[in-house]
Amino acid sequence: MSTTIRDVARAASVSIGTVSRALKNQPGLSEATRERVVEVAQRLGYDSGQLRTRIRRVTFLLHRQHNNFAVSPFFSHVLNGFEEACRERRLVPSVLTAGPTQDLAQQMRLHAPDAIAVAGFVEPELLAHLHSLARPTVLIDLRAPGFRSVNIDNVKGASLAMQHLFAQGRRRIAFIGGSLAHYSIAQRALGYRKAYFDAGQLFDPTLEIVTQPGLPADLAAADAMERLIADARAQSSPLPDAVFAYNDAAALAAMRVCLAHGLRVPDDVAFVGFDDIPAAAQSTPPLSTVTVDKEALGRRGVELLLEDQSNPPSQADTLVAVNFVPRASSGTKQDISTP
Repeated sequence: MSTTIRDVARAASVSIGTVSRALKNQPGLSEATRERVVEVAQRLGYDSGQLRTRIRRVTFLLHRQHNNFAVSPFFSHVLNGFEEACRERRLVPSVLTAGPTQDLAQQMRLHAPDAIAVAGFVEPELLAHLHSLARPTVLIDLRAPGFRSVNIDNVKGASLAMQHLFAQGRRRIAFIGGSLAHYSIAQRALGYRKAYFDAGQLFDPTLEIVTQPGLPADLAAADAMERLIADARAQSSPLPDAVFAYNDAAALAAMRVCLAHGLRVPDDVAFVGFDDIPAAAQSTPPLSTVTVDKEALGRRGVELLLEDQSNPPSQADTLVAVNFVPRASSGTKQDISTP
């Protein structure tokens, strides 16, 4: 006969409600009581999956490095979609920004979420803690074993950008990428390399450059472009004739560097970004980019949280389709998009 919540309450000398709150990591208990109940439940072999939580409160967790919406507004649009989906389903959303130095356990107790949506990059330690909470959890623009996830079709987006640049006659295409610890950036880098292979073109690995950590994203991308120019001149080799950057903010910063060096865009160097933030269409020249329904990412995250949680997470992502928007920064050709 399996252990029941009543057995745990009796062994820990607490009420059934206290056991429920402790195992759901809800507020209203001392840490000593919570730890004692969890220890008793584990010793008795109680399956906390028997606690069926009706999802009402959902926390949108965002790493502190992503919460500068003025510089990189991508996640503000994802959050809008998330909040809209919550309102439609009468869920109560909250937003929590966290980093490796914050006490995430304490913050989660204050928010007391029934479910959690994690957006963008977070450290593996934070993911491990979230997994231990045994709450319905979905990853947005991120992927990790044991979690449901929704992502942009990053590889396809990179392929569309590269197809466009190849169609313009560009062959020395540089890729400015950030840390490959970010799932979306690693996938865009993969799509960049794969596009060369698919096109039967020679790939120069020196044209793939990673931005320096610790710098603001725009300064890091500008520094990467300066290094590409300096290396070409030092080795008396041709400059890249195009740059595909991992996001629009990086592409715009790199493009400003080229213009400051007297290079013509797109005549000397063509530029393509990713995400289609508002600044992309407003730049001079306007930036070609891969566009995605960012609000759909947030909405789909809520839908995944409400799906049957008794089924194990699939290792396949839920993918949001992408399209390519050609603008003056790369020359203009017909739109290439997903079917």
